[in-house]
Amino acid sequence: MTCRLSVNVNKIAVLRNSRGGQDPDVVAAAAACLDAGAHGITVHPRPDRRHIHAEDVRALARLTAQHGAEFNIEGNPFAPPRAGYPGLLPLCSELGPTQVTLVPDGDGQLTSDHGFDFGRDGERLLPLIAELKVAGCRVSLFVDAGNPLIERAADLGADRIELYTGPYAAAFAAGQAQRELPRLAETARRARDAGLAVNAGHDLSQLNLAAFLDAIPGVQEVSIGHALIGEALYAGLTATVGSYLRILAAHG
Repeated sequence: MTCRLSVNVNKIAVLRNSRGGQDPDVVAAAAACLDAGAHGITVHPRPDRRHIHAEDVRALARLTAQHGAEFNIEGNPFAPPRAGYPGLLPLCSELGPTQVTLVPDGDGQLTSDHGFDFGRDGERLLPLIAELKVAGCRVSLFVDAGNPLIERAADLGADRIELYTGPYAAAFAAGQAQRELPRLAETARRARDAGLAVNAGHDLSQLNLAAFLDAIPGVQEVSIGHALIGEALYAGLTATVGSYLRILAAHG
């Protein structure tokens, strides 16, 4: 099965929020990704509303349903509700996304930078995963390469793991990809042996994705946002400048 691409549109919301208002439009950006052939959309609403808001999540749920595309909501299941944030599980129970990716991130983290410790978090995760499964969601758990208790994810009721690929991306950029790839491959193998499917995400890009997929065959889905949106800025510049020049010529 060909690996599927889910585009994380958080960065579109960051840009919008920096000015207020609705531009750039997160839903329009997601629609453009889907029209271009992306298999799904990913969002990671945080309690501090630094990028994607609950209102965006609801609108994107409608969009992906209209397109027949997958919708993946990421978040910390332990973070309590607060003003403007109903909590991850209530939001997922309301919307029934295709997949929920549970991530142990805190408010103070700039971005997700580690996976679950199943020895510490397993018992707390168990009833939450069960609740999400009742809501009809596929459940994936964010994990580090080399997690010693990876099989525990299956025992907890998860369907998939998502390999945290941030360290791999950093190693690749330093010309040391082989420092991380064997650990990722072994973790993926153990997960599949336990009956889990394997996703991956964080700092994957056009530069490092092929080497990753060569070393870890059978990855079901990659969730890519930061690099993809950044690359799109460069790839779209020529067309955008051309449009401005045509407007200027027409009014010269």
